[in-house]
Amino acid sequence: MSDDPGKTDDEAGVVTKTKPKTQRPPLYKVMLLNDDYTPMEFVVHVLERFFGITHGQAVEIMLTVHKKGLAVVGVFSHEIAETKVAQVMDFARRHQHPLQCTMEKE
Repeated sequence: MSDDPGKTDDEAGVVTKTKPKTQRPPLYKVMLLNDDYTPMEFVVHVLERFFGITHGQAVEIMLTVHKKGLAVVGVFSHEIAETKVAQVMDFARRHQHPLQCTMEKE
């Protein structure tokens, strides 16, 4: 019996359910790495084609890759980042360029 005369035993131990906090999935940076063989125009084309950026932005990123050795091209969920890397690497191989594209957890 409950100590409170107005409550039944069923009401004494009410458990409230808390909503679990949904965590955002981790994001991944997709990066292009510089090499001495892939033409700059090809890199610009890859950036426009696979990352949907303007020609001007693509040229800026390509120059960053050229000068600094690498540049982050975008930040995506794991699946999308993985797909972008695979698309770029496959496209580069089919055109016989050694362009490298990688991803890492942000």
